Amino acid sequence: MVCLCSNRKMERLERGHGSVEVDDGMHKMESKPGTYCILFRSHKRRRTQIGRWGYLHIEPGYYLYVGSAFGPGGVSARVLRHCRKSRRSKAKHWHMDYLKDHVTPVVVWYSYAPTRLEHRWARRLLRMAEMTPIDGFGCSDCQCQAHLFYTSTEPASDRIINAIGGQVEAWAYKADYY
Repeated sequence: MVCLCSNRKMERLERGHGSVEVDDGMHKMESKPGTYCILFRSHKRRRTQIGRWGYLHIEPGYYLYVGSAFGPGGVSARVLRHCRKSRRSKAKHWHMDYLKDHVTPVVVWYSYAPTRLEHRWARRLLRMAEMTPIDGFGCSDCQCQAHLFYTSTEPASDRIINAIGGQVEAWAYKADYY
């Protein structure tokens, strides 16, 4: 396992060497399949192109993105991809690849449940009064209204955990990992 603690180890990981273990000192996110919800913070108002999806008007506040990772590298590899800034040479594959350069990760909630929970989690976040769905973002392959949600104030972790339900773990972002 590679613990993400230095740029050199990050470079090795990006070339596909080894598996990933993200450690914030309290919780370890493993290379297992599962579902995740990342809370990002935006400090500035801006407009950015999100591939063929269109333009997103980013507001100061918080964005929650729900996804699943059942391929190689599992939750830790997908979360790492969404949390690190893009390189010009790196292909943009998901809607989040366009947004991640304009926001900062705060915390990740995740589950290693063997079923895809992202659609259930998205529906539950949609029911939270303070969440505004970004229609069509991150859900071009499903029937969900949105997989990205905006709120002007930082949501309490316990409210998110209660909303999405089930066995959920949390991992706090630390800038020195990226």
